[in-house]
Amino acid sequence: MLMNSSFPLVPQTSFEGPTLEFNFPALHIGIAEYAEGPTGCTIFYFPDGVATAKDARGGLVVTSGDYERDHLKHAFCFAGGSVYGLEAASGVTAALFEQRAMALQTKAAISSQHVAVVSGAILNDYIFRENIIYPDHQLGKAALLAARPGLFPLGARGAGRSVTCGNIMNIAHKEASGQGGAFRQIGPTKIGVFTVVNAVGVIVNRQGQIVRGNRDPKTGLRLSPIEELEQRLARGEAVKTAFGNTTLTLVVTNQRLRPEELRQVGRHVHSSMSRAIQPFQTLNDGDVLYTATTNEVENSLISPTMLGILASELAWDAVLASGPTQ
Repeated sequence: MLMNSSFPLVPQTSFEGPTLEFNFPALHIGIAEYAEGPTGCTIFYFPDGVATAKDARGGLVVTSGDYERDHLKHAFCFAGGSVYGLEAASGVTAALFEQRAMALQTKAAISSQHVAVVSGAILNDYIFRENIIYPDHQLGKAALLAARPGLFPLGARGAGRSVTCGNIMNIAHKEASGQGGAFRQIGPTKIGVFTVVNAVGVIVNRQGQIVRGNRDPKTGLRLSPIEELEQRLARGEAVKTAFGNTTLTLVVTNQRLRPEELRQVGRHVHSSMSRAIQPFQTLNDGDVLYTATTNEVENSLISPTMLGILASELAWDAVLASGPTQ
């Protein structure tokens, strides 16, 4: 079986295809993949750091780097490879350490106040693949070094390279998903939402239609989970749900928020995503949402609650942008 040690793996960091363009200079995004998987990671890098909050739900949450010093973080690393993909976050940490060490030159200067804090979150992307290649230390470093502002590749890229959705009732009814993003600016306030959808649930649009997941390959029809469950129960059939599914999300803004406001905005948005992904945050999911603010601007027109409403709609847009909708 192919694994990371089977042969030299070369990170791919440049891609063609659909992208989200946005104006948020404080955020740099890097994507790196192993085509041999295929698998990958997506990193969100804030050179000057951000205040953060985490909302972890579902029964299969796996994260790393949740050490918080005054809630300050410098990067988030979303990766495939299940628990092994946490190694990619250590690669991001190593790359940041090397950059800072070169800049600071002396050991005395590299004190705790200069430590870059990186959070890692992973998803299981092995359903489509027959190998066990995972995003490793090398891939995390490559993603960090490739990070640039203003561009976010959409679809089957980065951590979303081999993800699926909609296998709530039958693994054969899954469909390909990916990573999606959405951005909006109102006055000085900037809001971005970036998500990698690897859910047992189906994707639902604003008209209530299932646009991805739980598709019968014989008929091409997509049933809602409750419709199919009711039919199976009427026939006396047992239903078992596949494990190993996770949706990872980052909400980022430049508007100043107190720590308790930041936490509640994250909870608000994470709860709202159950409109787009049905069901969401189940025992079979490891859903995690990080909220981050650069605290750069004040905007009296947008309260934290209104910010949560706006970000919730962007989260729905991001989910819909994560893959094909045919």
